[in-house]
Amino acid sequence: MATVTLSDVRDTINVTSTDIPDDKLQKMVNRAATTLALELNKPIDSGNCSDAEKEFITLLSAVYAICYLTGGSAVGLDFSVGDQNFVVTDKAPPLMVLQQELERILGGLKKPTLRSA
Repeated sequence: MATVTLSDVRDTINVTSTDIPDDKLQKMVNRAATTLALELNKPIDSGNCSDAEKEFITLLSAVYAICYLTGGSAVGLDFSVGDQNFVVTDKAPPLMVLQQELERILGGLKKPTLRSA
């Protein structure tokens, strides 16, 4: 079984613990696991899950993290210190890529069900 780590999420979007504190990121991981549990209608533990579930939780947490980073101010994450400029999300993958991967993984995780009419 697999475990979602905060490092997994940070590595996905190329940020550090300085950019997003552990407690904030852990809440995002918990929220992503809850979302997946609701989608699959089964309990999900981010500390003990399948590889596909881990990947989904990691990617959704990364999307939440990008939203956290970019929603923190009206001008995004453009920071200036003297003549130095830095944008935290410059190295992050586009949200569209993450969303497509989330949809692909979720499609594989959902089991077809037979229902009677």
